[in-house]
Order: sequence, then C-alpha cells, then structure tokens
Amino acid sequence: MQVRSTLVRGGIAAVAAAAAVMISSPAALADDGAAHGRVVSDKQGNAQGAIGYRIKFDNAGDQTTVLFDMKLANGSTLKLYCVQITVGLRTDVDMIERPWNKYPVPGPFQTNSDKINWVLHHGYPGVSRDGLAAALAKQDVKVHDGISEFEAIGATQAAVWHFSDGRNIDRNHPLAEDDPKDPKRPESAADTLALYDYLTGDLNKGIGEQPKPTLNIAADKTEGTAGGKIGPFSVATSGDITSLTSQLPEGVKITDADGKELKNSDVKDGSKLYVDVPAGTKAGKGGFTLKATGELDTGRLFVAENYAKQPAQSLIVADSEKTEVTANAAASWTEAGAPTTAPSTPAGSNGGGGDLANTGVDAAVPFTVGGLLLGGGALMLLVNRRRSRA
Repeated sequence: MQVRSTLVRGGIAAVAAAAAVMISSPAALADDGAAHGRVVSDKQGNAQGAIGYRIKFDNAGDQTTVLFDMKLANGSTLKLYCVQITVGLRTDVDMIERPWNKYPVPGPFQTNSDKINWVLHHGYPGVSRDGLAAALAKQDVKVHDGISEFEAIGATQAAVWHFSDGRNIDRNHPLAEDDPKDPKRPESAADTLALYDYLTGDLNKGIGEQPKPTLNIAADKTEGTAGGKIGPFSVATSGDITSLTSQLPEGVKITDADGKELKNSDVKDGSKLYVDVPAGTKAGKGGFTLKATGELDTGRLFVAENYAKQPAQSLIVADSEKTEVTANAAASWTEAGAPTTAPSTPAGSNGGGGDLANTGVDAAVPFTVGGLLLGGGALMLLVNRRRSRA
C-alpha cells in the first residue's frame, strides 16, 4: 500500500508540475525572447551608420565617432552609440538586449549609467540639431551656423565615452586631424566642445533605466450565466490602448459596470471591463484582445550574445522606438438555470519582452490548468477506491 501512496503523490506532483509549467512559461518566453540583432554592415563587413567628427581625447588618443545602425530580428532598425571604447566593434555576432546590471565588465558604466542615459535623451538624435542649438542658447552659449550632424554625433558619443569609459575630451584640440585649410574647423571644434560640456555638465542629473511597455488583464471572475455580466477584467498598462477586439457571439458585448459598450478609446490603465451576456444566450465562451503601444526607450543596452568567447563592443540605443504589446482574456457562460460545470478560475494575460515586447499569455491557459487539476483529483479518487477494496 505504501507504493500506491507514493504513486498517488507522484501523480499529483506531475499534474501540479504541468500546471506550473503552463503558468510560468510566459516568463520563460519573455526571458528567452530578448531583442537581438546585428550591426548593419556592407559586403566587406564594415559597420554602417552616420559618421561624426573624429574626437581627440587626452587619455585615449583619437577616436572615430559613429551613430551605428542595428537591424533587429523583427526587421526594425535602431540607432546606437558605442560603450567600451577599448573593445572592438563586430558585425558578425548577435547582439542581445540586456539590463544595465548585466553589462559584461566592471567599470564606470555601472556607476554612471544614469548619466549616460541622460546624455542619450538630451543628445543627438534624441534631440534634433536645432533643439541642441536652442538648448545651448539657454545656457548663453552661441554656436556657429547651428549644430552640424558631425558636431552632434561627435559630441554625443564623446559624452557617452566620458561616462562609460572615463575618457576626457582634449579641450585644446577637441577634433583630431585639424585641417588648417578648413576655415570652419575652429568653429566646429568650439561647437563640439560646447555641446560636450552641456551633456557632461551640472545639468546632467541622470535618468534611470526605463521600464518596457506592459499590458496586463486580471479577471476576478471568468465564468457566469446568461443574463448577467462576467468580470470585472482589470486593465493595467504603461502604454496607450490602441485596439479592442472581441471574439464573442452576436449580442455579447464588452461593457463597463453600467452596461455601456466600450471602444478602445474608452480603455486605459485602471479600466474595468465586463463581458455582458444577454438573457437567452446559449451556453458558450469567447474573449477579447487588447493592444497597447509604448516606447521601447532610449538607453537600452545590447551586449554580444557570447561575450566570453567573442568579445564585442557593447552598444546603447540613442533613439526610442514605438512597440506594441498584446493581452488576451477569455470568459465562458451557461444558460440561465443551468448548473455551472466548473468552479470560477481567475484568468488574465500580460505582455512584455521579446523583439517587440509582445508576448501576451492566452487567458485560456487557466482553463487548461483547471482541467489538469480536475484530472489529478479524478486520479486520487480512483486510487482511493482501489485502496478501500484492498
């Protein structure tokens, strides 16, 4: 009899484990689905991007500045600057998005990451060249014929390296390879230094790591009877709701608590939605889907996928990107007067992570888990009956 008892516990454990896998798998998908891509290159493997001035540092020699392009696996393109000034850039390795605390080596980046993010939010291309000139004007700094793209890229990258790698621009000769025949060279050097000073100066108080857009639907109740409302389904999002679509039989609607039918423009963070099932509706089930857009913010860090074996210069995003997250919810109902076949089970879904931070969890999962748990109960009942006959 002891063996049978062990088998019962093992069976229940297996059922519980299966349920746990179903519930936890979305988190695993979000982790495994981190954004990844490669630096855009030509046929010879040379990295592509907008070129800035070559900057001279008093403790790092001359360095070329480039606003690089990266193509993500989903086809979208990001613009990034380099961190890790002493590590070579590679175009033949996958770059994976990682949180700041996963920066591959110890150094100034960990201490100054907030200040680097401020540079990116207030430098180029986060702020237009006209906007940069205006920002300098507010500090009583005049520039010569505005800020050129060469100056904007050179100063912003130099400011990033100042905080990520402890590099200081050569104040006497900010631009390398001075050309005495270029009458604008001294003016360009002055403008580059002025923008660098602005980005690294006292106004830079830092900006923390920004959360990814999220969208979650949590249900107090997912089952009901025709002639009433099922829910509420509570919405939590850091983005803007752009779509509300339903997969419901004719006559069944998505409403608020007062029965008013809702459109996507009515839904926002904190909204409570109901599935309103008219009296006389046959037993059935359905659901709805919400979509929200938000910013995958400037400051995202990309690190070589296999840095230990293939070190590559880490990169940080210089411009924000719109992304979409999706969440689903499901409900079922019986006809009026008919018994409910299963206990009410909370349901919900969330979105976040991945190439587009779009990994909603189908709200049908709790029903499947419930079926597994009921199956486990049936297994226990069968064994108990056998035990009583033994």
